[in-house]
Amino acid sequence: MADQSVFRITKELSELQKNSDLSLAVACRDIDVRNVKALIIGPHDTPYEFGFFEFAFKFNKEYPRKSPQVTAITTNGGRCRFNPNIYANGRVCLSILGTWRGERGEEWSAVQGLESILLSIQSLMSANPYENEPGFEDANEPSDQKNQKDYVQKIRHETLRISVIQRLEEYLKIGPDGSVPAPVASKDEYDLDMDTIEDESSVPFEPFKDLCKRRFLWYYDSYLAAVQKGKEDIKDGSPFVRMPFEGTSNTMEGKFNYTELERRLQNIKKALDAETEAWETEGLAAQAKDSTVAVNLRRQFEQIVESFKRSGVPHNLELVEGNPFVWVLTYFGKPMTNLDGGLFRIKLCFSPRFPEEQPRIKFETRLFHHRIAADGTPCYVVSMSRREDVKTHIEAVIEALEEEQPPYDPRTLVYPEAFKLYWGSPEDRRMYNRRLRRSVQQSMEE
Repeated sequence: MADQSVFRITKELSELQKNSDLSLAVACRDIDVRNVKALIIGPHDTPYEFGFFEFAFKFNKEYPRKSPQVTAITTNGGRCRFNPNIYANGRVCLSILGTWRGERGEEWSAVQGLESILLSIQSLMSANPYENEPGFEDANEPSDQKNQKDYVQKIRHETLRISVIQRLEEYLKIGPDGSVPAPVASKDEYDLDMDTIEDESSVPFEPFKDLCKRRFLWYYDSYLAAVQKGKEDIKDGSPFVRMPFEGTSNTMEGKFNYTELERRLQNIKKALDAETEAWETEGLAAQAKDSTVAVNLRRQFEQIVESFKRSGVPHNLELVEGNPFVWVLTYFGKPMTNLDGGLFRIKLCFSPRFPEEQPRIKFETRLFHHRIAADGTPCYVVSMSRREDVKTHIEAVIEALEEEQPPYDPRTLVYPEAFKLYWGSPEDRRMYNRRLRRSVQQSMEE
């Protein structure tokens, strides 16, 4: 039974990590598959939009006959209840988990699994979470309608403050004022082999650190737009309204301060940009030591250049000052498309801890495109199994850029203005194409 349980969990983890779902992520230590961490990125058009919500799964030996135990981690130290069904103490109330009474047929069964639980939790993160509370599903009284609006407003504020800002500040080791402590690096940092660490449990397990940093860069403009809307709707210093179903120790208390949130978001963006720049210097040090990563990146660079030559691809690839951690790709727009004639400089920066930290890619030539953020950060995806292959990253960026009939996916909303035009009315789409073509023409003039 135990072996079957481990096999089932391992299979589910593998399947989730293989797919390209942009809103779910799972991870565990190799030595302990029964304890899984999961990340849900809040859905678009909800107060949870693009927030980072972490959960801990503990699978027993009777899984899948019995459901796992699930605990919400993103609770601001047990002080914030993000949903009527997600308590401040971490309790997640779902009928399939046996933590809430449901209708017949809603209870747990062995055909369900990790993904179905995550999707059930994600479904709680709705545009109107107030109605998730039993007895409030059809609340239409004026007082309830006001509560619904007040509840959405404070969830949106705390999603930004706790799930995004606090998390990124902790990852970047910066204070609310943006202050950064002096870095302390191990002398063997660039050749650290995790297999040589005797007690892996002593190493902090933060599997979503790099993912959240990269997604922050994707959604930065959306966060700022949410802040701007909040500043227009609510005066700084206004207290949160307590909901009828919130108890003294299971609530969401606080005051609105969107001005502070805006400043902290800007500080995080500066810190991430500075971290990327620091990789260049760190990379030179790693190259001087002939680190494994430096050798690997140089070899991949040479192989990709040769591949471009053999295939006749017009794009050009070069190292910046011979640094294998900094590449520049010159992309030539695809003929017979809106990109035709464009000439774009794309910078790829690599961490000495690649592939644990994925490359940071940025279009240095401005391009008005729904998959390219305003600062030049492209929205693209590679599978876990290919993340070590730089050529796959380059191909994924180009594919996102050239895709002619992309499916509507709000999880790729990285440039709000371009995204809105692209998926708007026919006139909006024509405006989008005009602005895209204008940016392509300007690329040839720079």
